[in-house]
Amino acid sequence: MKHMLPQEAWTLIQNNPGALFIDVRMAVESQCVGYPPGVVNIAWYEFPDYKVDAAQFVGAVAQVANSRDQTVVLICRSGLRSVDAGMALEKAGFTQVINVLDGFEGEPDDNGHRSTECGWRFDGLPWTQS
Repeated sequence: MKHMLPQEAWTLIQNNPGALFIDVRMAVESQCVGYPPGVVNIAWYEFPDYKVDAAQFVGAVAQVANSRDQTVVLICRSGLRSVDAGMALEKAGFTQVINVLDGFEGEPDDNGHRSTECGWRFDGLPWTQS
């Protein structure tokens, strides 16, 4: 798995229209907090049980991917869930998996606030909110 900072990942996505961009956060997270343009939401786990089903996740990605050699870019809140999801994809034979470091919101600052030090939103990259 490769790891890229948000700006690097955005550049890769812009230059590679065949890349599959996946948000692994819960649907409510991306709807309420915001999400990058062109991203497909396939949650690593979902509310209310927060139980990971790696096989289900891999199956959902396989349904929208053109092949297991397609570039798959993963983003989550802070870049941690997407690592676990990426490892599951690699274990299932996906060969071009990229994790977005710092995720959409980054780690919390000393006051517990996100998007103040790093992450997709902090970097000023495009996003929208439902």
